[in-house]
Amino acid sequence: MTEPVLPIEAAETPPPIPVFCQTARWRWWIHLLLIGIYPALGLLVGLGKGHFTHGPALSGDVRGLLSFCGLELLIFVLFFAAAWLISRASREQLMLVWRPGWWVAPLGVVYSIALRIALVMVAVFIIAVLAATRTVTPEKVQQYMSANRPDVEVAVSISAMRDNPTYYWLTITLVSFVVAGLREEMWRGGTLAAMRVLWPRIFDSRRGQIFAVALIAVAFGLMHIRMGVLAALAAGILGLLLGVIMVLHRSIWPAVVAHGMFDASTMAILPWLIEKARQFH
Repeated sequence: MTEPVLPIEAAETPPPIPVFCQTARWRWWIHLLLIGIYPALGLLVGLGKGHFTHGPALSGDVRGLLSFCGLELLIFVLFFAAAWLISRASREQLMLVWRPGWWVAPLGVVYSIALRIALVMVAVFIIAVLAATRTVTPEKVQQYMSANRPDVEVAVSISAMRDNPTYYWLTITLVSFVVAGLREEMWRGGTLAAMRVLWPRIFDSRRGQIFAVALIAVAFGLMHIRMGVLAALAAGILGLLLGVIMVLHRSIWPAVVAHGMFDASTMAILPWLIEKARQFH
């Protein structure tokens, strides 16, 4: 007998990520609490009175930059490891399996370009809607965008990036790919894993997972609020798109590369952009 031929759509649909329910639910609640506390603490510190008034978060020298990165990674590892020790989440649940093989790097590069195009399209759409509805005059839109541009100086020292090659390269490598890309995508994967186990009827399907990463993206945007409203909005959109990439591939790694490439390319041209902006004003 010949085996039945599956429809093309069914054959191309990847299997869902298995969720193992042997672990008690209370352990997953603690996992979610630990994962959730980590960005909440960062947000509270960032919004604290006088925080970063004496310089950017990444410091203005190589030693301070390395100290900050080391501390950030240490704190994250402690929270993430504690959450994992409680829930005993699998690599599949945390989306740590390397997929899709050697395509991870090239896909990440392509996705990073697509992310930038998507953000530009969103910005153009918003401006076009405001102008078409006469909600805000073009002059006021330009003034608002200029007055509320992302305050990157809160995070990184532009002068150090311009004058110190070591600081510059650490920013577009260590900061972009490890502190930002890897750390933040592991946090996203850990949060999604807990949501899938605790509320499987809502978040276990692919559509439900995209809904979950949309909720996570709101928190991701709020983590960037100290850089300004526009920066928080852009971070939220970026977080949503990165989450979708993660869900589609059932792996964090294409999103890690895309996130790292996006941040690295932004940081690489940041000194030039800031200088041009200052000349314009």
